[in-house]
Amino acid sequence: MSNAQVLPLIEPADGQAVAPCCPPLTERPFSAEEAEVAARMFKALGDPVRLRLFSAVASHEGGEACVCDISDVGVSQPTVSHHLKKLKEAGLLTSERRGTWVYYRVEPSVLAAMGKLLTIAPVPA
Repeated sequence: MSNAQVLPLIEPADGQAVAPCCPPLTERPFSAEEAEVAARMFKALGDPVRLRLFSAVASHEGGEACVCDISDVGVSQPTVSHHLKKLKEAGLLTSERRGTWVYYRVEPSVLAAMGKLLTIAPVPA
């Protein structure tokens, strides 16, 4: 059972392709809604501790990490939990409780959507 609240960062098209929340930054100006979604994501990653936690989860063997494996980021455990909560609220992490531990994962589609957002839009031929 997942306790995740995922925000609409991506919408798969035809069940395969990953569409980011927004067009590439160079394609056109963002709408107000697109800017809100992207800002929430970047704001969550704007904190060095959150960025370290996100990286620790993303790079962990098996694609998921127990909170017990990623808590050594120089802050107390309650602060780690706070930062993980903020990453979940931004739609960057999902989680699942197993016994007394919570396991976090970054969905590959989230990373793909973030990458597409920061790419240069193709120039029409």
